[in-house]
Amino acid sequence: MANPRRRIRAMLVAAIFVFSIFGAQLLRVQAFDAATVQAAALGKRLETKTIPALRGRVLDTAGVVLASSIERRTVTVNQTAVPSYQKTIDKKLTRVGVAGAAQDLAPLLGTTAEALVAQLSGTAGYRVIAKEVTPLAWRQIAALGIPGILSETTTSRVYPANLSAAPLVGFVQADGTAGGGLEVMQDKVLQGSPGKQVYEQAQDGTMIPWAQREDVPATNGKDVNLTIDADLQWYAQNAIANKVIESQALSGYVVVMEVRTGKLRAVASYPTFDPNAPGKAAAGSLENHAFQDVYEPGSTGKVMSMAAAIEEKVVQPTTSLIVPNRLPRAGTSFKDDVDHPTLNLTVAGALAMSSNIGTMLATEKVAPPTMESYFRKFGIGQPTGVAFPGESPGLFAKSGDWSGSQRYTTLFGQGYSLNAVQAAGVYQTIANGGVRVPPSLIESTTGVDGIVTPSAQPQGQKVVSPDTATKVSTMLEEVVGPKGTAPKAKIDGYRVAGKTGTANRYDPEVGSYNGYTASFIGYAPADDPKFVVAVTLQRPVSGHFGGQLGGPVFKDVMTYALQKYAVAPTGTVAPVIPLSSDGAAWDPNDPAVLNGEKR
Repeated sequence: MANPRRRIRAMLVAAIFVFSIFGAQLLRVQAFDAATVQAAALGKRLETKTIPALRGRVLDTAGVVLASSIERRTVTVNQTAVPSYQKTIDKKLTRVGVAGAAQDLAPLLGTTAEALVAQLSGTAGYRVIAKEVTPLAWRQIAALGIPGILSETTTSRVYPANLSAAPLVGFVQADGTAGGGLEVMQDKVLQGSPGKQVYEQAQDGTMIPWAQREDVPATNGKDVNLTIDADLQWYAQNAIANKVIESQALSGYVVVMEVRTGKLRAVASYPTFDPNAPGKAAAGSLENHAFQDVYEPGSTGKVMSMAAAIEEKVVQPTTSLIVPNRLPRAGTSFKDDVDHPTLNLTVAGALAMSSNIGTMLATEKVAPPTMESYFRKFGIGQPTGVAFPGESPGLFAKSGDWSGSQRYTTLFGQGYSLNAVQAAGVYQTIANGGVRVPPSLIESTTGVDGIVTPSAQPQGQKVVSPDTATKVSTMLEEVVGPKGTAPKAKIDGYRVAGKTGTANRYDPEVGSYNGYTASFIGYAPADDPKFVVAVTLQRPVSGHFGGQLGGPVFKDVMTYALQKYAVAPTGTVAPVIPLSSDGAAWDPNDPAVLNGEKR
């Protein structure tokens, strides 16, 4: 039988050994490893929250807001903390728990108590129960003092201009990243830098007052100020939308450019979308077709070949042309849009009546490399300089690569492609006395400190002489006259210059030509131009001539622009320029006559 004293002694020694281990561990924790243990505990209590930066605004030239960001809250719950919710009922502090919390939160979150009970119940330490909550609603929620109910600061992007500027301004995706348009183009300027908040939190997730914390404020993005006029953009958008719908066209766009500066005052594109709900947009409507579509311009391109021929002194506006019904060149029999007897026209008449054959006769003596040089100086085959996302520079081959027929089709606007902003720039050049000013879209940026940084202004480049530009402009005034192709573009009281275009449209979906591109581009007042308005419709069904479809839209948009900017009529009379032989026939043997009937 064991000795009781010995057993007690053994147990005492064991107890002393265990307590000594505990004591040593306590000494280590409190003395030697105190800092490490405290740091570990602090790490469990510390919470880091990202403070999102407010994205900068997008403004029009007058400061009208086209896009802005507003503060919103995402409301979350720590489900384990909600059951302890108490409130005063009949002057007594009463625990109402999950049911009471749901009852109080429901009207502030726009839901029912029944739906909230399921979200507030459980053991999850984190769960989102509501998004896009306004700051006012969150203050009311926070005032309830429900344990475990917290919020995270977020932002929401809003677009007051809605559909009218959507393809231009673009949109922001659900995760806050830029999704298209200017939002992408100016993303680095707009986005700013997020901040952070580091704080100690209690078990229910609430911030411990007076405890350790660190605040790094967010730096909001800069505002981007556009050259766009919101009123003019809205008007142009509605005008082209109505015409696209009326003509059953695939798409349409209007570009308004200031003549002296190249500033884009409107870039309207239809179809469009709601930038406040881009996820519901139809296929193809998120694009800005004015920048991204490339097409063969047709007769609006004749301005460049005519200007080159006049600048090179090959012809003058009054040079006589004998225009047959067919013109054989490079193994191809060229024709005009409609059959006609042999015509006796001037160069001005060929342009006014949009004769392909007349244009070929007037311009074919300009050597292809020289013609290519003029087209490139007009901005063809190169980016506009705006750097809009998805913008295409178009297709314009080197003259050495032109086929036999392309050498001639180029003269009347087929065999190369451009976008609508490039097309508007051609007419800006003529209207500006032969000096091309590249288009611009960004006026300036404004920092959070209020400092405005103007954008660098593009420099003008001489393309043709002022004399040539004046002669071409005089010819273009005849286009809207009674013998021209666009009398519907005429504006009472103002001199208008412009050109129609009706081109065969290449359809990449079918791999061949399919339908037409109808356009009208012009400027006013013709003798002191202020604005260029370029109207384009793709694959219209009800009608397809540029003067018929584009002319009325030009008239409406240009009239609005002239009235808004208080541009008075100049009061001058357009010079008279002969368009034909006026009944007589040109002498086919006269060496000054360009005779298309000669073989």
